[in-house]
Amino acid sequence: MRIAVTGSTGLIGSALVRSLRADGHEVVRFVRRPPAAGDEARWDPARGHVDPAALAGCAAVVHLAGAGIGEHRWTAAYKKEIRDSRVLGTAAIAKAAAALDEPPAVLVSGSAVGYYGDTGDRVVDEDAPAGHGFLPSVCVEWEAAAEPARAAGIRTAFARTGLVVAREGGAWGKLFPLFRAGIGGRLGNGRQYWSYISLHDEIAALRHIIDTPGLAGPVNLTAPEPLTNRQVTEAMARVLRRPALLPVPAVALRTVLGELAEDVLGSQRARPARLLESGFVFRHPGIEDALRAAL
Repeated sequence: MRIAVTGSTGLIGSALVRSLRADGHEVVRFVRRPPAAGDEARWDPARGHVDPAALAGCAAVVHLAGAGIGEHRWTAAYKKEIRDSRVLGTAAIAKAAAALDEPPAVLVSGSAVGYYGDTGDRVVDEDAPAGHGFLPSVCVEWEAAAEPARAAGIRTAFARTGLVVAREGGAWGKLFPLFRAGIGGRLGNGRQYWSYISLHDEIAALRHIIDTPGLAGPVNLTAPEPLTNRQVTEAMARVLRRPALLPVPAVALRTVLGELAEDVLGSQRARPARLLESGFVFRHPGIEDALRAAL
């Protein structure tokens, strides 16, 4: 297939491109700078511009672009960048795909389990309502921005991704060095649930959505059983054979991270109901398997 990908330089996007190409698919990578390679096409999400010629002939579009959640403190300006990069980019891709004479069969649009907000110890699946706060509100607008594609008859799925276990980036890219140095530990009281997924299963799940005609709407991309931060910390200590005795107090997280700390300390106990119902099989369902795969 010919498949368009945005966010192709990020942790998930770059791994997806490698996976697709390894199986012989043609990948068009949308970039915001002038194209520097034959597989690149220009887009300007802030202005709503997408090169329609580059989308033409694509059987699928995987839209993963967006400013990093944990890259900076959440100033008013950066919160606007987080929101705009997702909402404006999704709207641009959805409108461009919908306007084609022969639109793609499927749009897989990025989203996050942050949609559910803080769920405490309550298990949630894709039927749960949106939570309250900044990230849930962003996720609601983010998904709504894809409406032009859905209205045009394009099968539209929202990949609500959890914490991706990978050495190269994301939350675990920051955690691994700390634990290797023996200074890792639980965050806050450690009772908050983390909905995680190995990078391999994340990529396999995205491809499963592309290849499964009946899969549309929200799809949680998380391992079958979320774990508490304390359980994850204990697993990290076992796998890396390092002590994990230094908890990070909640007050310290709030001092360093500001508003973002509330989401780090928040709990999301999300299960991938639709993924499992559609026949997806996890390669790394447990946290130790996911950690070892990342290492």
